Amino acid sequence: QVQLVESGGGLVQPGGSLRLSCVASGFTFSSYAMQWYRQAPEKEREFVAHISTSATTIYANPVKGRFTISRDNAENTVYLQMNGLKPEDTAVYYCMRAGTTLWGQGTQVTVSS
Repeated sequence: QVQLVESGGGLVQPGGSLRLSCVASGFTFSSYAMQWYRQAPEKEREFVAHISTSATTIYANPVKGRFTISRDNAENTVYLQMNGLKPEDTAVYYCMRAGTTLWGQGTQVTVSS
């Protein structure tokens, strides 16, 4: 079954850190670029980060210098390390197989004191 499963979300205080994981199955993970998106309440889904098959990365301006995307092809997993979290980072975070319509179910990140 072709799917993406995210995990690692939760409640964290401002300035804290979380690491999100997205495990892929049912396709050749190493052949695809992967992306993270997020959707805050009453807002449109927005791009967060991209990692190519050769591990080249691209970040949205709001997360540059705070978030790091990485991948482990042996584990079929893409990660999003989030440091220096802010309340405005609160959203459901989704991973996506780039260039396709394959999305995970999302994981909630809440940044609040």
